[in-house]
Amino acid sequence: MIQFRANYSRRIFVHLIISFGLLFFALAANTDYIIDIYFKNQITRTGYLVNGGILILFFLGLSKLIMLLFRYMREESSLARFIENVEAEQAKPVEGVSPKSIIFNRYKTIVAISMQNVAVNHGALASTTVATESTRISLPKFISNILILTGVFGTIVSLSIALLGASNILGAAEGINGMGVVIHGMSTALSTTTTAIVCYIFYGYFYLKLADVQTQLISGVEQVTSVYILPKYTYQTDSMLHEVGQLVKELRLAAEAMKATQDNFAAAGANLRDMTESSNEQLSSISSAMAEVRQLLREGFRLP
Repeated sequence: MIQFRANYSRRIFVHLIISFGLLFFALAANTDYIIDIYFKNQITRTGYLVNGGILILFFLGLSKLIMLLFRYMREESSLARFIENVEAEQAKPVEGVSPKSIIFNRYKTIVAISMQNVAVNHGALASTTVATESTRISLPKFISNILILTGVFGTIVSLSIALLGASNILGAAEGINGMGVVIHGMSTALSTTTTAIVCYIFYGYFYLKLADVQTQLISGVEQVTSVYILPKYTYQTDSMLHEVGQLVKELRLAAEAMKATQDNFAAAGANLRDMTESSNEQLSSISSAMAEVRQLLREGFRLP
């Protein structure tokens, strides 16, 4: 019996929705602070551009995560249905399974290879599946790697603006304007760093959970392949030796059963022989008694 969590991706999606709701509630509860940091005293558009870029990357990666979670929900449902069909010993294990699912393609591939009388390389099939699924999370992985770097980039740009303002302070005529630029640069550095850190923590956690979902699904597919599909459609040296050993064991049990049956027949034959000898003795005694009776009748009635 394979232990497979068929609703693991659905639970992760529920956790994502709850976490996003809590994040939105926290932002709504600190609206004044957010307005002060992100919207007030913005001399340049640097903060809008950098924070906007961070949020675009965040929501792009988050949308991809959600799409992949929905896909893995369908994959888990198909795998669970396949396991139910096999354990119910149905003639068609893929009945009700999505033709686009991983387990459907794995089953059809192994059946096709088996019909050509070719050994199935399970390791190659598993490596192909892992490589194919790894390409699906390349964009979320890229966003997870660069999301924190965008905050660093915003911080560097903002500090450059602050340094430019500090250099302007040295001029008497533009000292006040230079101080404003310095304050704007420091504020922008704080806002971009905060945005990048919050987005990275939220996104990085669910990216790791998506990787767990993918690993759990691929592990389930490989377990089903090893336990249910390969023993039915492939023959290898070790498996054939195991089957021959099982056959020899069953033959030994059959020979012992035949010997026990032969012993029973021998015992039954001996009992039958004893019964026959006893019957013969009884018949002999009955014949003697009949002869005596006949002799007595002859003498009593003086018969010839």
